[in-house]
Amino acid sequence: MGGNEFVVVANRLPVDKVGDHYEVSPGGLVAALAPVLRSRGGCWVGWPGDTSSDLAPFTFDGISLVPVCLDQDDFEGFYEGFSNSTLWPLYHDLIVTPDYNQDWWERYVAVNEKFARATAETAAENATVWVQDYQLQLVPGMLRELRPDLTIGFFLHIPFPAPALFQQLPWRDEILAGLSGCDLIGFQRTTDEENFRLLTTNIRTGTFPISIDAEEIEQATESSISQLRTSLGDPKHVLLGVDRMDYTKGILQRLLAVEELLEEGLLDDVAVVQLATPSRERLGHYRKTRREVEEAIGRINGRFGEIGRPIVHYVHRGVAKDKLGVYYSAADIMLVTPFKDGMNLVAKEYVAAHPDGDGALVLSEFAGAAVELNQAYLCNPFDLGSIKSAIVAATEPDPARMRAMYDWVMEHDVTRWAHDFLEAL
Repeated sequence: MGGNEFVVVANRLPVDKVGDHYEVSPGGLVAALAPVLRSRGGCWVGWPGDTSSDLAPFTFDGISLVPVCLDQDDFEGFYEGFSNSTLWPLYHDLIVTPDYNQDWWERYVAVNEKFARATAETAAENATVWVQDYQLQLVPGMLRELRPDLTIGFFLHIPFPAPALFQQLPWRDEILAGLSGCDLIGFQRTTDEENFRLLTTNIRTGTFPISIDAEEIEQATESSISQLRTSLGDPKHVLLGVDRMDYTKGILQRLLAVEELLEEGLLDDVAVVQLATPSRERLGHYRKTRREVEEAIGRINGRFGEIGRPIVHYVHRGVAKDKLGVYYSAADIMLVTPFKDGMNLVAKEYVAAHPDGDGALVLSEFAGAAVELNQAYLCNPFDLGSIKSAIVAATEPDPARMRAMYDWVMEHDVTRWAHDFLEAL
């Protein structure tokens, strides 16, 4: 038994190794929970991100970190396999077919046990433990057996599927048993909570839509915005997409919608910027998604671009947070078109970068963010006509819509999200 009164358990530690030192990982979860960890004398349990290290616990930026070390078999079976080739597609409504592999399941169980034991050893008596996301759904039940004194919360960052889909999972009973160890389970949307409650009613649940650290979104200077737009050829409209290269994000569909609008003469003098962070590139469906996206970009630029002035400007690597703020501020239209998304914080980040009410957000109605940002130009990402109509409407935006969304995001930030969940827990 350790001495930590508050323990966060997540697949990854909140730091990235850069050369011979660590840096804080980007993302709202870290920003929200770091102050809570410091004030409560807590720690973060997670995987350090590679399979070669055997790290001892260490402190970084005032937070105690407890590494859970995974080997290559763990990474392939637990992470690439069960988490991202079984659960991820199942929980995203079978956009691709999940693989149900017994070996992956056994590795998922074994890795969850590693996380549960590491947490049990580091938590103080009667501590509060907050487990994060779909990779660790067995941890609460395992922890309850190891440490019945603990208060255990769980938050699911991705959607929870309808019961008819969830029941396809051969290990559905084991997942529900794992989650039954919780004192409280949090979901992004009421729909997700209702889907879960149709399967079991003996666990306390709640809806707590996650948000962003709005202060982290840097307001770009006029000169940096002007410089970016000039580099794009000073178009009338700058359209922006910022995504992981993931088949759930609907990147290809938005490109096809833009292509049809160009064909029909309904969109002209436009530059599309697509920033796509590499993701899970060893997995076949992700490689296929990248290939299709890059083929579409090449075709659009070949058909409609000019020498030195492509239509689509494409970056397939991570972009620094400060530069991202410039892209957000410079974009006239933000394209967020996932087939399914737990929340999609990019939509909220774009809104936070437009305090004056300029800009327009085209948003999939199947993103969790659409519940709160219902003043966006909503679309059905499965219907190219719907995406096209939303883009055309967004070329002449109503500033009142953006101002309303900005006020909401400022008031409902990530700190409030963490406070509301922990108060309920």
